[in-house]
Amino acid sequence: QVQLVQSGGGLVQPGGSLRLSCAASGSRLEIYAMGWYRQAPGKERELVATITSGGSTKYADSVKGRATISRDNANNAVYLQMNSLSLEDTAVYYCNADFIWYGTKWGQGTQVTVSS
Repeated sequence: QVQLVQSGGGLVQPGGSLRLSCAASGSRLEIYAMGWYRQAPGKERELVATITSGGSTKYADSVKGRATISRDNANNAVYLQMNSLSLEDTAVYYCNADFIWYGTKWGQGTQVTVSS
């Protein structure tokens, strides 16, 4: 059995920063890509950023220049650093991972609220 456990998030002031973490646990944790998605109230879940096992990254236009995704392959973890947060960044953030043995799995989600 494998799971992704997220940490971080919470209430952030406009213009502030956040760092989200997500770590996989279990056995056979070979992973292709990992990523972060978010879902705002009343909207579809959308891509924030992804990173391959080789370190290639992709970002949504809405976060380019403000977000950095990074990955620790040795610890099967992925991180998201976001700066200059605005009200539009308020959402539930989910990490995901494409496991060689298990397919795509999702973290439990973490609320990020940008508010003064």
